[in-house]
Amino acid sequence: MPALTHSASVVVATSPEELYDLVSDVTRTGEWSPVCRACWWDEGASATPGAWFTGRNEVPGRTWETRSQVVVADRGREFAWLVSGRLVRWAFTLAPVEGGTQLTESWEFLPAGLEVFAERYGADAQAQIEDRTRSALDGIPATLAAIKRIAEG
Repeated sequence: MPALTHSASVVVATSPEELYDLVSDVTRTGEWSPVCRACWWDEGASATPGAWFTGRNEVPGRTWETRSQVVVADRGREFAWLVSGRLVRWAFTLAPVEGGTQLTESWEFLPAGLEVFAERYGADAQAQIEDRTRSALDGIPATLAAIKRIAEG
């Protein structure tokens, strides 16, 4: 089975603060994600630790929504959230480098996620986990390329 964590990076020609403002605006996620087509904050919520948002995901033959909770909101440094508050951790980390900002997107399937998938999918859990892992491995580079294009455009 592939590792249950993955990350990749790209240098974007903008400041860490400007790039953070872009990636922490979950309402724009549909502009760069190959799977998540739309996100919206709970009423009154924003990019602050503890805030919740919903994402609508689409792949051929399947559409679903997830609830996520912001766990890190450090402007210019990191924006991170947990799917269902405990299943999968996604994060954007930012670091100033020559020419702009190194943006790293990371993904980690957490132990609680493995337990939930075992309960939900039974004998098919491993195949479901591998499918989500492939999606992250393919999606992260595509997401980073799209964010770079948008931020530099």
